[in-house]
Parts: sequence; C-alpha cells; structure tokens
Amino acid sequence: MKAQVIKIGNSKGIRIPKPIIEECKLDENVELKIHPDGLLICPAKTPRLHWNEAFKRMADDEQDELLIDDSEVQTSFEKEEWKW
Repeated sequence: MKAQVIKIGNSKGIRIPKPIIEECKLDENVELKIHPDGLLICPAKTPRLHWNEAFKRMADDEQDELLIDDSEVQTSFEKEEWKW
C-alpha cells in the first residue's frame, strides 16, 4: 500500500488507514524504529502492563516470599525520627 507524505505544521506525516491501525493494534502512542529499508511503526510498549495479574498469580502459587528479610533493616530516619 502506498501513502502520501503530507505537511503538518513544520513537520511531515502520513495518514494510516483505520483498518491498518486496528490490525496493527496501534493506539495514541507508538514507537518509531529506523531500519535499513525504512521506518517501522510499532505499538508503544507499556513496561508494567499485566504486572498486577502476574503478582496475583505469584501470591496464589505462594511464590511471593521476600528475598531479603527487611524486618530488621532500619534507616536513621526510622530509628530516630519516626513516631507513631
């Protein structure tokens, strides 16, 4: 499919047809990657997407134990300034 590069203010852009946007699952934010053959437009990654579900599965599988026991670790703020 061909598209025309158009002027948008001081920049340039292309119009992406709605069916392509839907098929590629593009949203408001995208990542642009330069490749030897041109430009690749990908959905923007959300680094913490699905973390809540992963943490829930870990808790359900009893895999959420602390790696470091921090119950005895206190900062100077906790030792001297913190009051209940």
